[in-house]
Amino acid sequence: MWNEINNDRDLNYFMDIHYAFHDSCIKEMKYISGAYANEKGMYPVNDLRNLKMIVQGKFKQSDVIELEFIGLKALRLYPNDETYTCEILDATMILKEDCIYWFDYGGLTEDHFETYQGTAICAAKLRWRVADEYLGPKEIYRSI
Repeated sequence: MWNEINNDRDLNYFMDIHYAFHDSCIKEMKYISGAYANEKGMYPVNDLRNLKMIVQGKFKQSDVIELEFIGLKALRLYPNDETYTCEILDATMILKEDCIYWFDYGGLTEDHFETYQGTAICAAKLRWRVADEYLGPKEIYRSI
């Protein structure tokens, strides 16, 4: 079951039950633009812009959550290399007018979006669900 974040109450509840992402990690991401080509030609319109993300950790209600950022406006991805831990110690989520922001670091504001040297997401909407069936190293977002 998907849960939407529509207001500060939803956001605060989400951050509380997921411990502000403390001791978690981004396992995978999948972006769907909406554009495609086929035998008839091109449909070059980014009319979906959805980013799905799997986060694993130890949360109040689950070990795995799947987030879907709908109407993606921007993604800034700065993954750590193998010599550093990618563990999230604290995350920031901000609901602002027609945007929801997510940062893999605590205490930031939307003003940090352009300069932050970690993972940052801005989208029109966000929904999430418990996805414990995705626990472990098996790749989820793969072509069959």
